[in-house]
Amino acid sequence: MALNVSSRLTRSIVRVLASRSVIPVTRRLATTSCWTHLHIRVIRYDGTSLRSFSSSSQPSVDVSYEQLKKLLLSESSVVIDVREPWELREYGNIQGSINVPLGQVNSALQLKPDEFKEKYGGDMPSQSQNIVFTCLAGVRSKTALETSVSLGYTKVQHYPGGWQEWAERQLIKTKE
Repeated sequence: MALNVSSRLTRSIVRVLASRSVIPVTRRLATTSCWTHLHIRVIRYDGTSLRSFSSSSQPSVDVSYEQLKKLLLSESSVVIDVREPWELREYGNIQGSINVPLGQVNSALQLKPDEFKEKYGGDMPSQSQNIVFTCLAGVRSKTALETSVSLGYTKVQHYPGGWQEWAERQLIKTKE
């Protein structure tokens, strides 16, 4: 039973991928297994096409400490810290970032620009502008990234090191 369900699911996935030209179909072979009721269709594909599909010309979703520093200096990105306001007061924040708590990201990115600026104290990013999300350790920023993508934002990244890595690196830098 489980094998039959698995086989149907596999065939469905392959059909969808083939219909969307993800897997170029070169030849279809119909084969049967030792069970007479189970028919398996094998679709062969060119592995290089699949590999080139999986590699992306988009920039990486993750931003390193050095990359974030450059983005902040050039002011080419909007950095949004999704921690709660009390966390920023207690631990500190990345200079130049805008605080939008994770629970408000969905509604905040749907506000009018003037409402966003009034509520969060920074310019609202456009859907084509580069946005970098950050938090304490990279977990909430990843969730914010997924939320923004679902709202149509296309150039979104996150800083997985979060405030923890930022503070550690900045502290080391000031000691030198």
